[in-house]
Amino acid sequence: MGAVSTADTSAGRPRKTTDATGTADATGSAGPTADGGTPPPAGPPAGTAAVAERGPKQDRSRVTRKRLLEAAVSCLAEHGWAGSTVTVVAERAGVSRGAAQHHFRTREDLFTAAVEYVAEERSRALRALFPEGPADRRAVVAALVDLYTGPLFRAALHLWVAASNEEQLRPRVTELEARVGRETHRIAVELLRADESVPGVRETVQGVLDMARGLGLANLLTDDTGRRDKVVTQWAALLDEVLDRPATG
Repeated sequence: MGAVSTADTSAGRPRKTTDATGTADATGSAGPTADGGTPPPAGPPAGTAAVAERGPKQDRSRVTRKRLLEAAVSCLAEHGWAGSTVTVVAERAGVSRGAAQHHFRTREDLFTAAVEYVAEERSRALRALFPEGPADRRAVVAALVDLYTGPLFRAALHLWVAASNEEQLRPRVTELEARVGRETHRIAVELLRADESVPGVRETVQGVLDMARGLGLANLLTDDTGRRDKVVTQWAALLDEVLDRPATG
């Protein structure tokens, strides 16, 4: 059994005993350390501080990435491929070039990711316009056309033109365009309440999207709003006629 020491109780202080290992008694008082000092208070579990610090860093990283993606689309829409370098995008996003290259190793990585990111954002926004599901077809056609008349379409167009001349970029943009196109078609089918098992319906929906892309091209040089509204109205009427037609047995 280890040696026991007794504290002075003449002044009314509580008696405290410790064994030779410095273990505190039932009163909970800490025993002495090996050199006779008082041990430091217990800290948080190992790794807690590191986890807490990592959280804000990850948040900052996500914010920086989002700023870079949005700045990349804006630069591409305004300056085209030739005028949109990583340095220009970094300056617009308010970050260093090194921070931009930390997130995106190459220029191609940055711009393909940017167009895909904004396309996903627009898809979510399109769904948010109709939270109750399919709506009036004219409203849906107008919303689809709007997808092709904003900065995203202009940025994507510059990316397509660049890809037509750059072998390194072409396969990535081709894959991206196919993916975005499939998602846009799927949303259009859902919002237009189109039954693609009926012959001709799939082609009709794709025709709407091709028409919207053409209107987007026409809008690049001049404001084509007046003519666009009439075209949208006519296409909505055509859709009502085709999509509501009874299936023949």
